[in-house]
Amino acid sequence: MSTDYRLSLGLTDEQRELSRAVDGLARRHLTPDVLRGAVEAPEVIPDFWPLLSEQGVLGLHVAERHGGQGAGLLELAVALEALGRTCAPGPLVATVLAAAVLGTDDGKAATALLPGLVDGSSRGAVGLADGLTGSRDATDALVVTGHTAVLGAGLAEVLIVPVDVNGERVFVALDAVDVTLSPTEAVDVTRKIPIVVADEINVPADRILGITSASVDHLATIVLGAEAVGLASWCVSTAAEYAKVRVQFGRPIGQFQGVKHRCAGAAVVLEQARAAVWDAARAWDSRDAAVGFATAVARLVAPDAAVSAARDCIQVLGGIGFTWEHDAHLYYRRALTARALLGRSRDCAETVAAAALEGPCRTFDYEFPAGADEYRAAVRTELAQLAALGDDAQLIGLADGGWVMPFLRAPHGRGAGPVEQVVIAEELERAGLVTPELGLAAWLMPSIAVHGTDEQRRNLLLPTLRGEVLWCQMFSEPEAGSDLAALRTEAAKVDGGWRVNGQKIWTSLGFAAEWGVLLARTNPTAAKHAGITYFVVDMSTPGIQTNALREASGGTLFSEVFFDDVFIPDSGVIGAVDDGWRVARGTLGHERVALGKGLALNANVDDLVAFAKSREVPSTRLGELLAENQTMTLMNGRTLLAQLYGVDPGAAPNISKYLSMRFGQQVADFCHAELGAAGSHEEADPQSRNWIEKTLSSRAMTIYGGTSEVQLNVIGERVLGLPRDREV
Repeated sequence: MSTDYRLSLGLTDEQRELSRAVDGLARRHLTPDVLRGAVEAPEVIPDFWPLLSEQGVLGLHVAERHGGQGAGLLELAVALEALGRTCAPGPLVATVLAAAVLGTDDGKAATALLPGLVDGSSRGAVGLADGLTGSRDATDALVVTGHTAVLGAGLAEVLIVPVDVNGERVFVALDAVDVTLSPTEAVDVTRKIPIVVADEINVPADRILGITSASVDHLATIVLGAEAVGLASWCVSTAAEYAKVRVQFGRPIGQFQGVKHRCAGAAVVLEQARAAVWDAARAWDSRDAAVGFATAVARLVAPDAAVSAARDCIQVLGGIGFTWEHDAHLYYRRALTARALLGRSRDCAETVAAAALEGPCRTFDYEFPAGADEYRAAVRTELAQLAALGDDAQLIGLADGGWVMPFLRAPHGRGAGPVEQVVIAEELERAGLVTPELGLAAWLMPSIAVHGTDEQRRNLLLPTLRGEVLWCQMFSEPEAGSDLAALRTEAAKVDGGWRVNGQKIWTSLGFAAEWGVLLARTNPTAAKHAGITYFVVDMSTPGIQTNALREASGGTLFSEVFFDDVFIPDSGVIGAVDDGWRVARGTLGHERVALGKGLALNANVDDLVAFAKSREVPSTRLGELLAENQTMTLMNGRTLLAQLYGVDPGAAPNISKYLSMRFGQQVADFCHAELGAAGSHEEADPQSRNWIEKTLSSRAMTIYGGTSEVQLNVIGERVLGLPRDREV
């Protein structure tokens, strides 16, 4: 991956430093030879084990009174992701999970057992499957009998297992010397999962833990999920690196779109899993009431992400990836094991669906740096004065005060950084103030603000921010599409301006817009993106003809625009002549950020939940869609937090755009399919008109603003460093 942000669950400086430190330790000591040694001897404590204790990894999440670091589960997850990239063998995951479970119980068991787990002198394991039963004796102790499979039990001194006591699931801490182990043929050949056999073992009352079964499930999800993210990360990186150097038919295979898109798709699911596990750990550390929802999303997303990334890795590697000698199958086996241990995906999906239908799900909260409270108080005071005005005066005050696009420099904005922008957005909502709906101008105006003249900003920017001007964007052409380097519309220099001839297409609201942004070629001899100029055009200028295009949905949004000797004065040039590509890239960047947040016309999660509440729908698919939406919300939040912490979010906006456009289609398709016969005509059902329209119109979602294929190309090239398509 290209940046630290891509390598770590953590976003803060401390978390990213922890990730780098653990990653360095892993690279030095958890070499491929160590992993291969574990294949031959999986029940041997590896040589690197003492280092994990010395570096404080084993006790990151354990309270200081028990010898730990007291940092929290998120910090442990950050470390586990880094170690997961090496497919770390040995008792690490089993032991830190046992410590996490014991850490929730403040009784004698925690006091007696945790110090040994933290300093590495003993090892632990946690059983997740049923099979043991218990009966209480006169001293309130348990007599335990039965058998159950436990990951890492062969190297553990402490076994934490579930016991069925008259229908109640309780967890107990057993001494490994009191049980018998029966070996199994585990899918993961580097870590065994023996059967633990208990034959009337007496468990004293102080070894019966107070933790709930649900809490154990939460902890197991976060611990195994964090490792799964590391597995997926290795698989994505390995596939991408191989695709850069493997040559087929005279070209690196990463240049073939099929391979590039497979790698990019794996990177997308990796980022979704990373966001889900990160949020689950945060929810646990903050004791959030919605921790069950957060961990259900992580349990649904993370194991499957690791499995699919491993499959994609093997596919990209080809035959070599399917050999025993290559490590890819070891990661695949580890991912399959995590998915099996965490339970059926459909159960997790149903949990997510039930939580969403019962009430509000987990929301995203920002942690603001020092000084934000004072800024918020000042903003609240100013906005309270605006809120007291009439509607028209409010619109003028919002625009003139720089509240509509606060990230712009004064006087049109407030020079607000990421923190200030979030505060302003929250305070605008709190004050009940609504900024003008700018439409396309939301991503066109920043380019004019940055590259325009004082006169252009005065005449165009301020009226637009007041909601007085409707804009369109004229980039695409019939023969060019998203390939702006292939533009054919020409602007020839004449006295006092430019004479434009050509055609644009897919221009949203071109038939209604008062002003438009135009890209035209001003230097026909220049190569590729050079020789393009960025213009603003009064759409009432003689020679401009717009024809509305009726779409597959039956509606009209797009239009084609013809330029027949249209005169644009020199004052219509934004930026320098022949430098329009640089200006346009800024516009396209704003467009993709905006589109990544979704459009009001698209089917969204609120539409989905409302539909599901109105009828019986498949809960498994509903849960999958809700989990997808939650990961998008989290990824957008992580992008913003990355900016707050001064970390480059990279191509995250492209990933968000790709997911959000796909999500709108998926919701529309799901709801329309659930209409049954009522989806065949509009009069059949009160909701049929709405979902027929959304289903038809949603086909455009993965086309406009950069098709899904273009977005995957961008992710593959900018995030994974895959080679660009060969020049024609």
